[in-house]
Amino acid sequence: MPPRIPAPQGLRSLTLCIRPTPTPSPTASLLPMVQSANISMREKKKRMKQDPYGWAQAQQRKNANLKRREELAKERQGSWGDPVHGVTTPFVESFDTAGQEPFKADATENGESCPLPTSPHLVNYLLTKEELEKAIEDSRRLTQPLTGPDSPVSDPAREEQELEEHAQKHAKAQEALQRITSLQNGSAKDRKHANIRRCIETFGRHVTDHSLENPIKPPARGYVPREMPVRAGPDTGSSEVQIAILTSKIRALALALEGPKGHKDKNNKRSLRLLCHKRQKLLRYLERKERGSGRWQHLVETLGLTPATYKGQISI
Repeated sequence: MPPRIPAPQGLRSLTLCIRPTPTPSPTASLLPMVQSANISMREKKKRMKQDPYGWAQAQQRKNANLKRREELAKERQGSWGDPVHGVTTPFVESFDTAGQEPFKADATENGESCPLPTSPHLVNYLLTKEELEKAIEDSRRLTQPLTGPDSPVSDPAREEQELEEHAQKHAKAQEALQRITSLQNGSAKDRKHANIRRCIETFGRHVTDHSLENPIKPPARGYVPREMPVRAGPDTGSSEVQIAILTSKIRALALALEGPKGHKDKNNKRSLRLLCHKRQKLLRYLERKERGSGRWQHLVETLGLTPATYKGQISI
């Protein structure tokens, strides 16, 4: 058996490499491998020396590409819009006054006020101006004192005095009724009901089927359209009407939350999120069914709906 030669214990710790061995990170093995196509600075200097003109052209193309990418990113971000308001249009701004003001309250930078679509035929308490005028005329006719042979008074001077008193009382009552039924003096709830009626009159299919050029999208090849039943009244349940009504509610709630103490209103903030998600579901359904039709285009352009209102995740 060969003899054992003792060696010093300190030689076991020696290594052939003088540099210290780097300790690998425990999470390095869990990360995916990322390959970069960037060249090193040494290679860049080498190319610059070999072909300076070609290098300058490459840098010019790169800078132009980066500039164009920034412009496209800004365009996409601008067209994406806001998930709550989208792009504000005159019709959406008219929700604030229920279509009673013909111009925007605050003027633009040039000092010009933006015209808004109006609905002067609508008044409060679910009435129209024609119904109110008809009721006022009927009341005037019923309360007017009798004249001539049917009058219980035979004095012509007294009859004329009664007619004058009746005219004054009728004018006073008419002024009172106009103030009571005016939407400008109404509450937020009254404006909400008026906006619902405006949405039905604007986006209801009983109107758009006759006013739009191409209300439905082109049928598929081999599809035979079936005859639809005649509507019994105004359209109040189609997706376009429901989306417009939700947009009016969302705008009123969002403007209230943007006030000085809106960040404290957690309950209405949750309600706003629920309304936005409900509108998103209806918009996705309508896009799948009616995209390419006049109804979809009319709805998106009038309400200023952008992809942010129905695509992706809405977080408020």
